[in-house]
Amino acid sequence: MAKGLLRATAHVSAMTLISRILGFVRDMVIARLFGASAAADAFFVAFKIPNLLRRLTAEGAFSQAFVPVLSEYRSRGDEAEVKHLVERVAGTLFGLLSMLTVVGVVAAPLLIMAFAPGFIDESGKFDLAAALLRITFPYILLISLSALAGAILNSYGRFAVPALMPVFLNLSLIGCAVWLAPLLDKPIMALGWGVFLGGVLQLTLQFPALRRLGLLPRPRWCWRDAGVRRVLALMLPAIFGASVSQINLLLNTVIASFMVTGSVSWLYYSDRLVELPLGVIGVALGTVILPSLSRSAAERSSQEFSHTLDWGMRWVMLIGVPATVGLMLLSGPVLATLFYYGEFSRHDLQMSSYSLITYSFGLLSFMQVKILAPGFYARQDTRTPVRFAMISIAVNLGFNLVVVVPMILLDVPAPHAALALATAVAGYVNVWQLYRSLRRDGVYQPSAGWGRLAGQLVVANGAMALLLLIAVPGLEQWAMWSATQRAVHLALWVGAAIVTYVLALRLAGVDLPDLLGRRRGT
Repeated sequence: MAKGLLRATAHVSAMTLISRILGFVRDMVIARLFGASAAADAFFVAFKIPNLLRRLTAEGAFSQAFVPVLSEYRSRGDEAEVKHLVERVAGTLFGLLSMLTVVGVVAAPLLIMAFAPGFIDESGKFDLAAALLRITFPYILLISLSALAGAILNSYGRFAVPALMPVFLNLSLIGCAVWLAPLLDKPIMALGWGVFLGGVLQLTLQFPALRRLGLLPRPRWCWRDAGVRRVLALMLPAIFGASVSQINLLLNTVIASFMVTGSVSWLYYSDRLVELPLGVIGVALGTVILPSLSRSAAERSSQEFSHTLDWGMRWVMLIGVPATVGLMLLSGPVLATLFYYGEFSRHDLQMSSYSLITYSFGLLSFMQVKILAPGFYARQDTRTPVRFAMISIAVNLGFNLVVVVPMILLDVPAPHAALALATAVAGYVNVWQLYRSLRRDGVYQPSAGWGRLAGQLVVANGAMALLLLIAVPGLEQWAMWSATQRAVHLALWVGAAIVTYVLALRLAGVDLPDLLGRRRGT
C-alpha cells in the first residue's frame, strides 16, 4: 500500500510542482506589471472571492463529500449505477452553481462591500473590484465542474491529469497579462478575463480522460436522487470543515482592506509562497490518501485506515518541518528573487517578508489538516470537523480583534503580519482538535517510533537552520544583486539547505525506506 501511495503522491506532486512554478511566473509577471498598487489590490480581492468559493465547494467540501460516496458505489461493482450517480451529481451541481453564478455577477458590488469594506471609501478601487468580480465570478461554476471531473479521475487512480489542470489557469493569466493588458484602457481587466479563460480550459481539457473511462457525464438535474442527496448532505457541513484556513484568509482580507494600500497584495504574495509546499506536499498527499481511506472505510479495515493516516503524517513531518523552517529563514531572499522587479518596490519587499514569516509559521498545520481531515470525510463524518472549524475561525477572529485591530488603531507598523500570524495560530488549534478526536475515537493509532523521529527531526532541522542563519546574506545584499545573481544564490542556498538536512537525518539515524513503510510489505 505504501509503495502505491508514494508513487501516486510523486506523480501528483510532480504535476503540482509544474503548476506552482508557473504560478510563480504568473505572480512575477503580475508583480512586475502592477506591483502592490490599488489596481492589484482590486484584482486580488476580485479573484479571492471566487477562489474561496472554489476551495469551499470544489477542492474542499465537494471532493471530500463526493469521493467517499463514489467509492461506496464502486465497491458494489455496478458500473451503470456509478455512471447514473456521476450524471445526476453533475447535473445537480451545474444547476445549483449556475444560479449562484447569476446571483454573484448581479450582486458583485454587494460582495465587494462584504469582503472588502475598506474599499467603500475609495470609489475607484471599489468600482474596479466590482467590475473584475463580474468577470471572475463564473470561475466558480467552471472550476467546480472541473473538480467533479478530477474527483472521478482520482477515484479511478488517474491523478496526473487533474493535478496538471491548474497549469492552464496560470498560462491563461500570463498570456492575458502580457498580450491582452496593453490593449485595454484598464490593463488590470485582462487578469479577470485570464481567470475566466483558465476555468474553461481546466474543465474541457479533462473531457478526453473521462471519455476513456466511459464516465463523461450527460448532466441530469435530479436533486431527489439518494446518492445526490447524500453528497449534498455531506457537502454542506464540510464547507466549513474542509476550508477553515481559506475562511481565515478571507477574514484577513476583510481586515486588510482597512489598512494602507498594498496590504492585500503583500498578504497575497506571501500566501502564494506558502501555497507552494502546501500544494506540492500537503494537497498532493490529501488527494492521494482520500480514495485509499474511503476504500478502507467501505471495507471496514480499521488497521489499514490507521496505517494510511500514520504514513501521511510521517511524510508531512519529514517534509513540512524543514519547509516551514526554510521558508521562514529565507523569506526575504525568496521574495526578492521572485518579485523585486518593476513596480514591486523595496518597501513592498520588506512588508511582504514580514507576512511571509508569520504565514510560514502555520505551514505545518495547514499540511497536517490535509491529512487529518480526510480521516473524518472518508468515514462520511462531516459534522465533527465543522465544530472544530468553527472554533478555529473564532480563534482567528478573536486574535484579530484583540491584537490586530488595536495595532491598526494605534498605527503600529506592519499590522498585516499579525493577520498572517492569526491564521497560523488558528491552524494549529484546528490540527490539535482533529488529532485528539481521531485518537480518542480509536480511528488513528500512531505507529511506534514517533518519539525517536521527533528527536531526529529536531537535530536535522537545527543543523539546517544554523547553516542558513550564519551563512545567508542579509536582505539588503539580496536587493542589490541582479535578477541572475539572486536566482543563482537562492538556488545554491536552497540546495545547501536540502543537502544539510538530508545528511543530518542520515547521521541522526533516520532510515527513510523504513520510515515510509516500504519494508513492511504493506
